Amino acid sequence: MKKPGYLLFRAGIISLCMVVFYSTNIMAKAQDGAKTVPEARADLIIIDNMKSYGPLEKATVEFPHDAHTDALSKKNKSCETCHLTEKDQFYPHFKRLKNTGREEVMNIYHDGCISCHGEMRLKGEKAGPVECDDCHMEKKKYTSSRLPMGFDKSLHARHVQVHEKKCETCHHEYDEKTKKLFYAKGKEGTCRYCHKEQTEENRLSMGISSHIACINCHIKNQEKNPLNLPVKCSQCHDASERKKIKKLDPIPRLERNQPDMVMIKTGVEDLDVVGKNRMNLVPFNHKAHEGYNNTCRICHHQEMKKCSECHILGGSDAGKGVSLELAMHKKDTDHSCVGCHATQYKKNRNCAGCHQSTPATARMSDRSCAVCHIPLPEGIKLDDNTAKLLLEGRPEKPETYTQEEIPEKFVIGKLSKKYESVEFPHRKIVNSIVEKMGDNKLAAHFHSDKGTVCSGCHHNAPLTKQPSGCGSCHTKAFNDKDMHKPGIVGAYHIQCMECHTTMKIEKVGCKDCHKEKSPQSSALQKRGKE
Repeated sequence: MKKPGYLLFRAGIISLCMVVFYSTNIMAKAQDGAKTVPEARADLIIIDNMKSYGPLEKATVEFPHDAHTDALSKKNKSCETCHLTEKDQFYPHFKRLKNTGREEVMNIYHDGCISCHGEMRLKGEKAGPVECDDCHMEKKKYTSSRLPMGFDKSLHARHVQVHEKKCETCHHEYDEKTKKLFYAKGKEGTCRYCHKEQTEENRLSMGISSHIACINCHIKNQEKNPLNLPVKCSQCHDASERKKIKKLDPIPRLERNQPDMVMIKTGVEDLDVVGKNRMNLVPFNHKAHEGYNNTCRICHHQEMKKCSECHILGGSDAGKGVSLELAMHKKDTDHSCVGCHATQYKKNRNCAGCHQSTPATARMSDRSCAVCHIPLPEGIKLDDNTAKLLLEGRPEKPETYTQEEIPEKFVIGKLSKKYESVEFPHRKIVNSIVEKMGDNKLAAHFHSDKGTVCSGCHHNAPLTKQPSGCGSCHTKAFNDKDMHKPGIVGAYHIQCMECHTTMKIEKVGCKDCHKEKSPQSSALQKRGKE
């Protein structure tokens, strides 16, 4: 019989071995897992062309483009190794100008890739895979970190300078009769007006057309231009490389014969006359809005035309049935005036406190309309200077009531149970809101009425010096027939906490506002109710 000490010793050894085994196994798995974490690449191209011919038989192929570009450069080989040319231009497709058929495209890839890798291996060089499953891998080796490349105002201005304002270098239109491209001076627009996400009829997709135009131009001008013109994927699509792109400051204004300031009209001649239109016309600072946005497509989303040419009063096919009134006032789109402004208010932490929590059911009042639809002063005629005159007459700072007219504090205590009543620093909050508007001209214009600042909290009350309190709309109990009207407790917490959260004010916890009741105060409150 074995002694107890021996058995204990043996059990300890076995336990230790098991711990070492499992620890080693876990570490091995962790290392294995670490090795299989996909590498992030901005040059990753997923070869999935066969999808257009039906369901795929094997997994898609991951292709790191810059790795191949670098390997070819070391051998003094150019893009022609993989890409065909037509009219002295390289085409993005691999060894073809267009897709012709499933079998043919598949053979082009297999013959081109496998033969190249095979030749390198025969020479004893490091090469890519030659077996099916080494390319068509179920477990992915890479992940895409590609950022879409935008042609912002700074980059556009740099190209204008380099090409000495010869817009025809890039801009063109297509003549259906001659089947040729031509330059229409004065009608230049963004490439995306014609080139969509996918190739359509005789129009290449935005991706293909931009790579053909940009990369070919950069290759041709690489020797002439001392700048490092990008020709590799990562130089445009990698986050760190993008930061190296030079930014102009200030950025010259785009030259397109656009107005500085203009009156927005209906486009119907007899209605665009003061006295005949049911609404006053709207002065619009076009130059200022160019500075706020990085592309004209924010407003001119389909063509570089006046809004009223597509969006007529009753709607049309050209405007996809959207009337002019909706095009200007629709709340759920960035293309309308009201929608764009609402989005910007909610993004700006100084505005979001009031605008983020404004109920979805809140309506614009007649006073809201008059903020934009400004009446002409008596004796002023409608001409080219009218918009400038009206816009320059706007107030520079927001208006509110005097300090004496604004209540300093009030107590919220009707529904207190677990906590003491809350002392609300009313005047301090109003002053803080006005201070955060600063010298924002848009905020000043939209808060020119003294009571407008109050409507952030008193959202459905008239703009008066003493607007009605929350309890006039929000009852003690929740009304399940009106989902947009919470009970009084919910209304207070939604309004206050959403404001603090969106404006990044630290106090959002219960005890930041409420003091917990002592047993004595709770007993006194209970007696008072009895």
